[in-house]
Parts: sequence; structure tokens; C-alpha cells
Amino acid sequence: MTDAWTRRGFLYDLGLGTAALSLAGDGVPGQLPGQPSRGVAQAESTRPSTVMAIAAHPGDAFFAMGACIALATHSGGRGVFLSLSLGERGSASIPPDQYATLQRQAAERAATFLRAQAAFLGYPDGQIPVSDQAKLAVCDVIREHKPDVIVTHWQGSWHKDHRACHQVANDAAFYAALPTLTRNRPAHAVRKTFFADNWEDAEGFVPDTFLDITPVIDRWLEACALFPMWRGETGFRYRDYYQSLAVCRGCVAGFKSAVALMSPPGQLIRRASVW
Repeated sequence: MTDAWTRRGFLYDLGLGTAALSLAGDGVPGQLPGQPSRGVAQAESTRPSTVMAIAAHPGDAFFAMGACIALATHSGGRGVFLSLSLGERGSASIPPDQYATLQRQAAERAATFLRAQAAFLGYPDGQIPVSDQAKLAVCDVIREHKPDVIVTHWQGSWHKDHRACHQVANDAAFYAALPTLTRNRPAHAVRKTFFADNWEDAEGFVPDTFLDITPVIDRWLEACALFPMWRGETGFRYRDYYQSLAVCRGCVAGFKSAVALMSPPGQLIRRASVW
């Protein structure tokens, strides 16, 4: 792979099939048994990427999407975590107002640790609206930060807020790109959107992109550990799940550690000059 592709354009110009993308400069990862050889994609741009995670709750942003942000900032780009809700009803033992404060503080500290920014919209936990007001609010954040790439929820979720976030984020990106939609900031078109590998969003999730997070996995795990729920205090073993998942996805992709992403169908377009 070219240095421009591996170090700067890791989320650009994906084709059909499965892409395995790495920061390492030692070529294409190991060949999987029985699979055709992987082609080499060329980047459209050598500038660092700005990646935005748009999540229902801070835990989703950092646990399922945070490694992508960590890799972006590690590569000299920018990262933004946008949480639509603070997930304040996620604890059975801590009152919602106190838990909201803990969640916000953890998200801000984790974002700073990853050299990224944290933003919040403050919708009630469990009640994220699928409304034009919410979509325009997210649109405004997109126009403010101008991400090249958005990572958000897949629609196949049992969680109401995750399904809402999927629709809000996708429509917000559409609104953000409309030059005739007058807001406080000019239009901005997001280059790529990806859906994250979230344990609550597994229905119909079929990954097509595996991102090598080996250079940043330790830092990402440290950032996640700033959340009490990472240790399983809300009943689910988030640390065990996502740390093990990174190893499993890495095995499939030929990396030590990886995250899996899913592209919208319309994004999977192969350009070729010959048949």
C-alpha cells in the first residue's frame, strides 16, 4: 500500500467487497484461506481526516466508535464525539441527574485523552426524537466540525435510541450538505458514512470494512476505562466484550486488533476503467 493511503486516507475510496485498512507500512495483511487476494485501493486525498462519531449515548460513542476516532487523531486528523443523550437512566443504583453528570465528565475526559472533542445535545435517555428539530441540531454540529467521515449506529438495533440515532444522523448528513438549506454555517458534505459494530445493533449488521486499530488499541481501552460502566457496573461486561471483539475482528482481517464497520449500500461503488 502507498504511504498516502495507509497513513492518511484510511477511510477513503472503498470499493465493493471487504476492505482491510491498516496504518502499518508492510503491505496488505495476511491472505485468508479460500479468499481471493485483496486489491490495493488508492486514496483520493493525503490530508488528515476529520472523523465524527454520532451516538445515542457516550458509552456507544467511545466503546463502539472510539477506536476510529483514536486512529484518526493518531494519524494527525481530528475527532469529534457527539452524544445525543447522556444515557442518564443507565444505572439502577445512581439517580439519573447524578449519572448524567458522571457520563458527561467521563466523555469529556475520554475525548481529551484521545485528543478529540466531545459534544452533547442533551435529549432524554430513551426518548431521542426522530424529528426535524433533532436532525437540524445534528446538521448544525456537522457543519460546525466539517467531518470527512461519520461513524454512527446501524439501524438493526433492539434499542429505541439507537434506531432513532441512525435515522437522525443519516438525515442530518443529508441536510448538512444542502447549500440551499440556510443555517448559521455553510453547507458541508460528508465524504463517507460507516455503521459501527455495536452489540445492541447486531440485527442485519454485515461488516465490509476492517480497520486495523493495533497502533491505538491500548490508548482507546484506557479512554473507555474512564467510564464506570466499562467495568460492567450496569450489568453488561463491556470491557470483555469489546476487547475480545477487537481480537476476533483482527483474526478475520489479518491484524492483531481491528474494528469492523458497515457501509451504506450506495457507498459500495467500484470504479474501473476495464471489465
